[in-house]
Amino acid sequence: SITTPPMQIESPTNSNIRSGLTLIAPFFLWGTAMVAMKGVLADTTPFFVATVRLIPAGILVLLWAMGQKRPQPQDWQGWGWIILFALVDGTLFQGFLAQGLERTGAGLGSVIIDSQPIAVALLSSWLFKEVIGGLGWLGLLLGVGGISLIGLPDEWFYQLWHLQGLTINWSGSALGNSGELWMLLASLSMAVGTVLIPFVSRRVDPVVATGWHMIIGGLPLLAIALVEDPQPWRNIDLWGWGNLAYATVFGSAIAYGIFFYLASRGNLTSLSSLTFLTPIFALSFGNLILGEQLSSLQWLGVAFTLVSIYLINQRERLKVQLRDLWSLVRKPVIND
Repeated sequence: SITTPPMQIESPTNSNIRSGLTLIAPFFLWGTAMVAMKGVLADTTPFFVATVRLIPAGILVLLWAMGQKRPQPQDWQGWGWIILFALVDGTLFQGFLAQGLERTGAGLGSVIIDSQPIAVALLSSWLFKEVIGGLGWLGLLLGVGGISLIGLPDEWFYQLWHLQGLTINWSGSALGNSGELWMLLASLSMAVGTVLIPFVSRRVDPVVATGWHMIIGGLPLLAIALVEDPQPWRNIDLWGWGNLAYATVFGSAIAYGIFFYLASRGNLTSLSSLTFLTPIFALSFGNLILGEQLSSLQWLGVAFTLVSIYLINQRERLKVQLRDLWSLVRKPVIND
C-alpha cells in the first residue's frame, strides 16, 4: 500500500494536474507504443514484435496480480474463457496489428484500431439488445465514412467527385499488402475481445485474465515468428530493443495497470470519453519521430473517425444533455 509522509501538504492545483496526467497516461502510452513498434519493424518480423509485446507484459501483469493476492482461475470454464479471449484479443488482435503496422503508418493504424467502438456498438446491439440510438447511428455512419476515406485509394473518391467511372484494379495480393485492411481486421478482433470481457470477468479476475491472455495469446505468435525466421532478433540493435521494451513495459503492462486502476475507482466513463486521445498521440509522434504524412482525404477521414468514436462512446451522456438543452429552449418565458 502507498503511504503519505506526515506533514506533507499538496495544493489542489498540483493534485488536479497529477490526476489529469494519470487519466490520460494509458492513451499516451498506447499511442506512443504504436510508434515504438513501427520503429523496430524494419529489423525483425511483425510476429516477433507482437510476441515480445505480449508475453513479457503478461508476466509483469501476473506478477503484479500475485503481489496483490488476486485469485487465479479456479475451474476449466474460467480457463476456457481465458483461452478464447487470448486467441481473439491476443493472437488475432496483436498479429493483425503487427502485420498492418508493417504496411501502414503508426498514426493511421491507430485511428483504424480505435474505431473498434463502432463494431462493439453493433455487436452489443445484436448480442445484448443494447439501443444504439440516433446519435449512435450518426456516429456509426461517420465512422464508416471516415474509415473509407482512410483506407480506400484517394483516386476512387476523386473519380466519384468528378462523376467518372470508378475503376477498381485491386488484386488478392494487393489486398494482402493493404495495411489498412490488416488494421481493420485487428480492430474487429479487438471489438470481439471487448464483447468477451464481461463473460471472462464472471469467471476470472479481470487483471489475472489480462495477464494470462497476453501469455497464452503470445505463444502462437512466437511459434509463427520462429517458423518464419529461427533468429528474428539478430538484426535488432540497442535502439530497437529499447523500442520493444517501451512497447512492452509502458505500452502494455503499465498502460493496462493504470487503466484497470482508474476503472476500479469508477472513472470508466471518463476513460471511454478519452479513447480518441490514443490515435491523436500516435498521429502526432508518428509525424514527429517517423515523418509520417497523410493525404488531405485521409485527414478528413481521421476527423470523421474521431468524431464517430466520441459520439458512440458518449451517446448516452450527450442524449441527456441535448434533452436538457431542449427543455431549456422550450421553457416558457414569464414576463413580469
